[in-house]
Amino acid sequence: MCLAIPMVLVERNEFEGVAEVDGVRRQISVMFEPDVKVGDYVLVHAGYAIGQVDAEEAAKTLELLKEYSDAMVEL
Repeated sequence: MCLAIPMVLVERNEFEGVAEVDGVRRQISVMFEPDVKVGDYVLVHAGYAIGQVDAEEAAKTLELLKEYSDAMVEL
């Protein structure tokens, strides 16, 4: 199973950028999403931006991931 995490792009140069979620920043490649801009939400998998989502969809996905994580802690 592959999992892509929605993150907001906070820095960008030609082929790389920095994306953030919950205060955690990661260097990522934006080669697969050449039109992405700072402030856009990207789906990050294995260090690559592999798609874009809007802020509402990103928030929904992050909330579901948090609920899953919280449920796993309770086990």
